[in-house]
Formats: sequence, C-alpha cells, structure tokens
Amino acid sequence: MRKINFISLDLPFLCWLRDHLRQQAPATPPAMEFHRAVEELISGQTASLLLERQDSDAPSPSDAGLVCGDLVIDPKSRQVLRGGEEIQLTPKEFDILFFLAENRGTVFTKEQIYQAVWNEAYYTTDSNIMAFIRKLRKKVEPDPDAPRYILTIWGIGYKFNDTL
Repeated sequence: MRKINFISLDLPFLCWLRDHLRQQAPATPPAMEFHRAVEELISGQTASLLLERQDSDAPSPSDAGLVCGDLVIDPKSRQVLRGGEEIQLTPKEFDILFFLAENRGTVFTKEQIYQAVWNEAYYTTDSNIMAFIRKLRKKVEPDPDAPRYILTIWGIGYKFNDTL
C-alpha cells in the first residue's frame, strides 16, 4: 500500500533545494523527476508537490528477518514462512532453525547445536538433536527426504544451506 503526502514549501527553501539538487543529486530517474517537480513549484506551474512512498508499516527486506530462498525466519515475531505460508514450530524448533540459518554455511556438531540452544552441557547418549532436526525437516522442507535447507554433513553434524 502506498501513502501519498502533499507538501507545500516556501520559495527560498525551494531555490536552495533546486541548487542543492543540481550539485549533488544522483542521475537517477527518481532524482531527475524530483528535480523537475521542484522546478515546477518555483515557476508556479504547480502549487504543491506530490510525494509517493512505501507505507511505513510494510516490512522492508531488512525488517523481514532472515530470508533463505522461499523461507523467511523472523526472530522478532518468532514466525517462519515458506512461500508466504506460516509454519508452526515449537520454541526449541524455532531456536534450532534460527541458530542454523543465522550461521549459514557453518557446520555444527550435535553437541554445538545443543549447547547453543539449551545453554547447558550435552549428554552423548541423548539423540535429542537428531529428533528435532527430523521434525524440523518435516515442517520446513518441501521434500524432507531431500532437504534443501538443513543439510546433514555425514560424520560431523548439520549446517544450513548457504547457497539459497
């Protein structure tokens, strides 16, 4: 959604703005259009300047969290979307997914993942991480048997795909 703002400025400011734009404005179509509009204001061809901008409530790419292919992981809302559809995760599933995605390409052992998410020592007889990874893949992967996001590095651990 776009918001439209009308502004009306005094002549001395408009002249300063015109001069500033002549000296420092980049040669992009929006900058040239803005410069033309300021010239029209000064010459009296128009009484106000129409500015269009994105609605401030719309998320920008930097506000969207981690974007990995068609997967979006938002740490603020703890929400995960794949192809625009929300995926329901448990808190620990989210923490594991976010930890791996935030460190894309880095291979982690089960022990490292456990320590990062649970903040406590790992017990070697515990297959907890393998079970969480299996559940995560069922939820986030389009094809859990051929994972695209959470990759197994045989004999070492897991990593989040850094080529997406």
